[in-house]
Amino acid sequence: MNYSRVCLHTFGYELPPQVLSSAAIEERLAPLYERLKLPAGRLELMSGISERRFWNPGTRPSQGAALAGQVVIDKAEIDPRSVECLIFTSVSRDMMEPATASFVHHQLGLSEDCFLFDLSNACLGFLDGMVMLANMIELGQVRNGLVVAGETAEELVESTIQSLLADTSLSRKQIKPAFASLTIGSGSVALYMCGIQPTMDKPRLIRGEWKANTTHSDLCQGAQSSGNTTLMNTNSEELLVQGVKTAHRTWQEFASVPGWSADDIDRFFCHQVGSAHARLLFDTLGLDAEKNFETLAKLGNVGSVSAPITMAMAIEQGKYSHGEKAALLGIGSGINCLMLGVEW
Repeated sequence: MNYSRVCLHTFGYELPPQVLSSAAIEERLAPLYERLKLPAGRLELMSGISERRFWNPGTRPSQGAALAGQVVIDKAEIDPRSVECLIFTSVSRDMMEPATASFVHHQLGLSEDCFLFDLSNACLGFLDGMVMLANMIELGQVRNGLVVAGETAEELVESTIQSLLADTSLSRKQIKPAFASLTIGSGSVALYMCGIQPTMDKPRLIRGEWKANTTHSDLCQGAQSSGNTTLMNTNSEELLVQGVKTAHRTWQEFASVPGWSADDIDRFFCHQVGSAHARLLFDTLGLDAEKNFETLAKLGNVGSVSAPITMAMAIEQGKYSHGEKAALLGIGSGINCLMLGVEW
């Protein structure tokens, strides 16, 4: 998968206004911690996450995505009616039908000629959306488009806390599948992509590689319970092992192309699950951890928003700039892995 004319023109993001620390979550889980004799600070120690962001009550995924989309429109100084494609890519969505993209489209005031749809692939959704839009630009089907995501973790975290407190028979082993849900955070991100022009000093999407390992699609599953609340069941240890194995196979193909070895790449932007995941990933792939730009400690696992918002913040902070190569390393439950090469 190679590209010659796709520009990553402008990133934008919106951080939710409420900050929830790992310590505050543990305070709410105090009866469970006391009963199972769990040490305070366990959640941050295990995950590397000190806090995550939450939206105000009632905020929909489309509203978060539209906020990020508006940031992009303002920064790029583009007419919203000139946007030719809109792809909504979050795990979270407003409802089953219609497509959440339709609500974002309306809030941003995009044209009736804008092609829009939802694309869902767990935490890999945004990177997949970049590929879909890049393909359309490369083929000349559209000249530009917006990829957006708005994750809302509030209900999942709250329902997880309540379920852990409700069942006083749970053992240490039995609570493990639920603990990954407490690392989730909210946030939104958007990216305006277009055909490259000679005068543009912008990052370009160059190439990508992917692998699927769906034998392990049972390791992380989320569904609504009988009480109409969302709960996740995650085998964190095995998901970590199998995810990194899949990433290793993907990386071997990605790095086999001249100019894209570990030494050639200046910055890595990863889907961020936890600090242990990052260590194992970089050790297994033989990558320099100093090149990994992270937002995990302050944002947590923001689902599909995680890798792109990390890249957006790196650009904003001058940590990724002109003349450098970057790789977006995405892993999603399923298990799917996608790696994208970007050159500025």
